[in-house]
Amino acid sequence: MPELKIQHILTLSYLLSKGAKHNYVTITTSSLGKNIKKSQQSASKHLLELEQNQFIDRIISGRNISVKITSKGFSEMVKLSAILQKSLDSFPSHIELKGTLISGMGEGAYYMGLKGYTKQFKSKIGYIPFPGTLNVRLDQKIHQEAIKQFETLDGIKIKSFSDEKRTYGWVKCFPAKLNNSINCDLILLERTHHDNSVIELISKSCLRKTAKLKDGSKVTIKIPVNI
Repeated sequence: MPELKIQHILTLSYLLSKGAKHNYVTITTSSLGKNIKKSQQSASKHLLELEQNQFIDRIISGRNISVKITSKGFSEMVKLSAILQKSLDSFPSHIELKGTLISGMGEGAYYMGLKGYTKQFKSKIGYIPFPGTLNVRLDQKIHQEAIKQFETLDGIKIKSFSDEKRTYGWVKCFPAKLNNSINCDLILLERTHHDNSVIELISKSCLRKTAKLKDGSKVTIKIPVNI
């Protein structure tokens, strides 16, 4: 029995959206091609192949084409929908990053201790971070690309503030786990010297001591997400 080909799914999806499960719908190959972003010739070929494999019935009257999805065609789309739904329901609920511990520039301790930040940290993430951040270099391109997702996620926002000297940028916090066991937060800064190859983590205690880490240690960070 012929199986539904990937190139025909968009065609059947469009036909379903037009009501072709129960009724014959009148279409043109040019309009079909435009809606599935294919040429008119490709759209015409799709209809012919779908008819040959008994996924649709066609009635041709002059230039008019009326199409109805067969029970076989609809059944195949239902199977596909079930597979997609299962995949969507089972995808990992976290983003995993791997990298190498490096020394920072020493600025983290100063910034994490500013009153404008500490008051917000206490109220929004439930603790005042240990002075300083844990800096992790993401060695692989796949992890450097993965971190970009957080730029569009809300996280827990620590607002920017000003004192008599200057304005300090916002911080976004994302609850995370270091090496599968230690609670911490990934932070994204409005103003930073780092690019996407380096991330910073904060925690209640000194992460270096708690996790027994030193420069060069390999670490894994998992951040739960609801995307």
